[in-house]
Amino acid sequence: MMKSIFTSAFAFLLTSLSASAEDRPNILFCIADDWGWPHASAYENDEVVQTPSFDRIAKEGVLFHHAYISSPSCTPSRNAILTGQYHWRLGPGGNLWSTLRQDLEVYPHLLRDAGYHIGSWRKSWGPGKLDGKWAKDHPAGKTVKGGFVEFLKNRPEGKPFCFWLGASDPHRGYKLNSGRESGMDLSKIKLFAHYPDHETIRGDVADYYFEVQRFDSDVGKALELLEQTGEAENTIVVITGDHGMPFPRCKANLYDCGARVPLAMRWPAKVKGGQVLNGFVSTTDLAPTFLAAAGLKIPSEMTGQSLIPAVTGGGDDALRPFVLTGKERHVPGQEAPNMGGYPCRAIRDHDFLYIRNYDVDRWPSGTPNWQKAAVSGAWLADCDNGPAKTYIVENKDQDEEHRRAWELCFGKRAAEELFDLKSDPEQIYNIAADPEYADELKRLSEKLTAELAAAGDPRHDDSVTFDFDAVPYLGGAPKHPKAGRKKKAGK
Repeated sequence: MMKSIFTSAFAFLLTSLSASAEDRPNILFCIADDWGWPHASAYENDEVVQTPSFDRIAKEGVLFHHAYISSPSCTPSRNAILTGQYHWRLGPGGNLWSTLRQDLEVYPHLLRDAGYHIGSWRKSWGPGKLDGKWAKDHPAGKTVKGGFVEFLKNRPEGKPFCFWLGASDPHRGYKLNSGRESGMDLSKIKLFAHYPDHETIRGDVADYYFEVQRFDSDVGKALELLEQTGEAENTIVVITGDHGMPFPRCKANLYDCGARVPLAMRWPAKVKGGQVLNGFVSTTDLAPTFLAAAGLKIPSEMTGQSLIPAVTGGGDDALRPFVLTGKERHVPGQEAPNMGGYPCRAIRDHDFLYIRNYDVDRWPSGTPNWQKAAVSGAWLADCDNGPAKTYIVENKDQDEEHRRAWELCFGKRAAEELFDLKSDPEQIYNIAADPEYADELKRLSEKLTAELAAAGDPRHDDSVTFDFDAVPYLGGAPKHPKAGRKKKAGK
């Protein structure tokens, strides 16, 4: 159906949409749901997943190797992208299934005020509840049921556009064995080091790859449409994800497998192709990038910085030397009566990842004791249910490898975590207690505290007071398979 929508509109668009009369660039922002680094073939990490559309944008524009979200959770990550601010500055918007504060500015509306035609398709803001002005005026632009084709068809003549191309891929659930049945060779999948090497996990990752590729194909159709309508040259195309994949120790975690995302950008009119940048990018940088490209002033409230200097000649020297990430409440999966999350912050440079966990009595991924959960039946609720999760839990006592996998994915953690990225790139061995690294631990701890205070984090800025645990939660939680089952008579 999607293919027919795109092809049937080509004739109309070719005649009605000639090159924009304005010099300001169009903006096509493509974002997947739960797509994490390094699962794009341009990164040459895994030969199984294939993302030709992402690879094309990277080849014809810029491939970023170190892009990170603000928070590895859908709502706060997307709030941060829209506002250009760290999620901890956004009040209730720093949590999953929350809202967006009424006083905040978002880049699509700022562009619209400057004359842009804006709109969105499928998942953009959320999940949560939009009220007040947002209920009448969606922060990402009005949802267009017919997608990019309908959006362009209804574009006023001469106006530049800003379109949010969203997706629910590769969010769970998956069709079981969809990856294998599509022809993927499971034996060639490269698993993260914190997983046991088992066919169940490989199959689950293949099913995730299948949906990654489906998202990539949607982007490909949009790129084709840009070419057919003559809009490609002066359109900024950005493709990324909102956080890591929905697997244990990934999504809702501050390790690279949860906080790092693919990112590529193309703007043929202004940006030289074939660039590969290794400096750090926060997805809060996207809003100021789009505004700067449109010639607009970047609001002082935005903590992000424009990427335009880096991609137009400045290179890595114009990017961040480190990046900050954090999490407040993903799902309230702790034991009753605690309705809070697992608050943590991190600083990551090329040499080390340092994580600060604020309440180590809590379970990092939610309680495994689902009978005691504050939300009925919630089971390791910061991790989506799926075959990989079930396998790791059910086999944790099989041997040392499986027990270690369970501890890494679901066990309680130390107040401080430090990883030497040169010797431990997959961030498995916490060396925070090693005297040899005492100086680095102190340096990064002090640096993180100072940066968070400067960035208005309520946990480190005395002028800001906010209780994230008190934010109402509007969603559900992954439940244990036995939760809610009624006992048979006589049992």
